[in-house]
Amino acid sequence: MLEPMLLKAPLKDYLWGGNRLKNEYGKESDLDIVAESWELSCHEAGLSVIDSGAHKGETLAAFLTGAGKAVLGSRAQDRDYFPLLIKFIDAKGDLSVQVHPDDEYALREEGEQGKTEMWYVVDAEPDASLIYGFQQKISKEEFEQRIADNTLLEVCNKVPVHKGDVFFIKAGTLHAIGSGILIYEVQQSSNLTYRVYDYGRVGKDGKPRQLHIDKALAVTKLEVPQAVSGNTVDIDLFPDMDIRLLAECKYFKVYHGSLQGDSTMCAGEDSFHCLTVLEGTLSLTVNDASLTVAKGRTVFVPAGLGRYQLQGQAAFILSKL
Repeated sequence: MLEPMLLKAPLKDYLWGGNRLKNEYGKESDLDIVAESWELSCHEAGLSVIDSGAHKGETLAAFLTGAGKAVLGSRAQDRDYFPLLIKFIDAKGDLSVQVHPDDEYALREEGEQGKTEMWYVVDAEPDASLIYGFQQKISKEEFEQRIADNTLLEVCNKVPVHKGDVFFIKAGTLHAIGSGILIYEVQQSSNLTYRVYDYGRVGKDGKPRQLHIDKALAVTKLEVPQAVSGNTVDIDLFPDMDIRLLAECKYFKVYHGSLQGDSTMCAGEDSFHCLTVLEGTLSLTVNDASLTVAKGRTVFVPAGLGRYQLQGQAAFILSKL
């Protein structure tokens, strides 16, 4: 029998991270820094673990291997991998200026999917900003020269950010999350990142962190990025709540929901649902069995489960294919 499943996220202690995910979002860890929480992941670099129900203690990847592709939905039937990786990112410091390859380059050169992603700004300190592409179109020669002489930041598009902002980071877009920003990220299931500039920082081994200049030169789109997002909402999917479509592309659909009371949802045959609570608490009920989803927790709802009820006062993100 299909059931919603709470997930326990693997945590990452990258040097630029902070402790908000521990202190405010309930992530339990002995790590001093929790930079990222991989809320929904079947990637070998960090596997989500089921934390409720009949499959508690199994990795989500193991469950899906046993359950078959039907629980991912019809939109995933042509894929031999789990399609999404979803994270919280707590940037206490600046992340490196970086770029991700598209599918064609990544599969050819790395044997892995590329990475298109979207960011929802959960919170941001006053005057926080991020890098989103270039101020204007530049040549490959100028890009390479500015990397070499450390003037790259002069031509990057620096954007102020506020809680609730959304950014669509298409593969090939130069980008960097700035300090003081808490991000919810939905991306292709890929861990490919090409660093272009890293402020001269060193890693745990005391050596400068690796840059990937040649690969970045090969994949970066040297222009002002064009945002891509949807502008319609499936009313039948979201009755009785305030809903906002954040982004839509061939890889994912992402919504922000705000519930004050009750609503009925439906996980159809087309796609699974992934819900993460940003504020408040949700109760998710199927056939009189309820699951409590607290702030900072994520639940996987298999495709084909059908109707389920949400109750509570909460803000949440829903992702699907």
